[in-house]
Amino acid sequence: MNDDGKSFRQILRSTSIIGGATVINILIGLVRIKVVAIMLGPAGVGLIGLFNNLIDAAANVAALGTGTVGTRQIAEAAGREDAHAVADARRALFLGTLALAISGTVVFWALRDALALWVLGDATLSPEVGWLALAVGLTVAAASQSALLNGMRRIGDLAKVSVWSGMLSTALGVGALLLWGRSGLIVFVLVGPLTSLMLGHVYVARLPKVIARRTPLPALARQWGTMVKLGTALMVAGLAGTLGQLLVRMLVQRELDAEALGYFQAAATLSMTYFGIVLGAMGTDFYPRLTAVIHDNVAVNRLVNEQVEVALLIASPILLAMIGLAPWVIQTLYSSSFHPAAEVLRWQVIGDVFKVYSWPLGFMFLAAGAGRTLMLTEFAAAALFVLLTWKLLPAQGIVATGQAFVGMYLVYLSLVYWLGRRRTGFRWNHRVLRQMTLLLLTTVSVMIVSAWIEIAGVIIGTLGSMGLALYGFGRLGTMVNLEGRIGEAAKFSRRLLGKIGIDNG
Repeated sequence: MNDDGKSFRQILRSTSIIGGATVINILIGLVRIKVVAIMLGPAGVGLIGLFNNLIDAAANVAALGTGTVGTRQIAEAAGREDAHAVADARRALFLGTLALAISGTVVFWALRDALALWVLGDATLSPEVGWLALAVGLTVAAASQSALLNGMRRIGDLAKVSVWSGMLSTALGVGALLLWGRSGLIVFVLVGPLTSLMLGHVYVARLPKVIARRTPLPALARQWGTMVKLGTALMVAGLAGTLGQLLVRMLVQRELDAEALGYFQAAATLSMTYFGIVLGAMGTDFYPRLTAVIHDNVAVNRLVNEQVEVALLIASPILLAMIGLAPWVIQTLYSSSFHPAAEVLRWQVIGDVFKVYSWPLGFMFLAAGAGRTLMLTEFAAAALFVLLTWKLLPAQGIVATGQAFVGMYLVYLSLVYWLGRRRTGFRWNHRVLRQMTLLLLTTVSVMIVSAWIEIAGVIIGTLGSMGLALYGFGRLGTMVNLEGRIGEAAKFSRRLLGKIGIDNG
């Protein structure tokens, strides 16, 4: 197999592992979503989303980006097969994260009264916000374990942690709601990071022991200096997106009502869930591989094009089906009272189309350690999301959040592509451009048809999704030279498409 085939096979393998874990978590999450929707309604779903967003924002600040930088440093050292450097990076990551997790917990708890008033608009929620401080510390610690496994390229272990923690947190969280009702909501929120930390520890303990020399303090200080310098920029970049989401939720709750916030949360949750199938592997495989070749512009551009193509082949049928089936998906996973979330979801799917195009380019700057560039692009995107939502809410209602999401990613795509051209001379190849155009045209068409005749949108979206899945399966089979029964099925799909004049070889 040539180098391109090996690269495509590696991308597909990682995507299948992480994507498979995500599919299992989606199935597990159906139970969790349904129970919360039935027991707490749109207002309860919205409050959980607000709690989780607040935790994410605080954990992002507390971690100072050390998880992402830790992955980068460990992956670089492992790529050089430098045992001493790997040991130094692992020790620095562990000790640094421990201090940051404790500090983040203490500071968040001290600010519980102010956060309850400013973010939630209800000072009586201060005790519940205080409990969220524990979730902040657990999230920071769990993220460092994922960073270590990621840097060591233990993709299978990451998938196992994801699946088992999803199963355990769902069982405990749903049990808490069934037992205590609304009073169990905090337990429902806390068990996620707690189970991730516990199971992450199990798999980290199985890694080869560090047998290199004990890391001297000056070496640790250099590692921490690198982590803080680049990590702070990454933290600010990540915080921009998280704060943008938090501000939009606050706008929706205050300009509309708690139920509208629940509709937004329902659509956003589904968008993030199915998108994990497509882009989950980027952080676990693509990012370390890109880091290893980041100084070779030709290799970088080839890897980005390959990643975009695989992401498009997998995402296209999912995105098209989601647009057509949005009302049915919302009603099935939540309840009929969440029907307004369907239109928000459709707009978010269009935004996700641009997200598929742009994310691999964003990883280019992450791998290069271009913290300032990342920070500026993320802030620009988040600011635009909040601004568009604020301007559109009075006229469009809750649908404004979906429309603002599209506007944000359209501008973000234009920005990162321009920056990518300047940094590496990046261009999409002709096959990627063709697939990008096809996906955008089909999703927009199905959305327009659905607005006129909903059942027609369902039929066209479903049939179109099946066609794109057939095309993607045939193309992936060509890329990686699939063998056996799967390979024969891929060849059959190519022959079938060839009879109607479509070449996906």
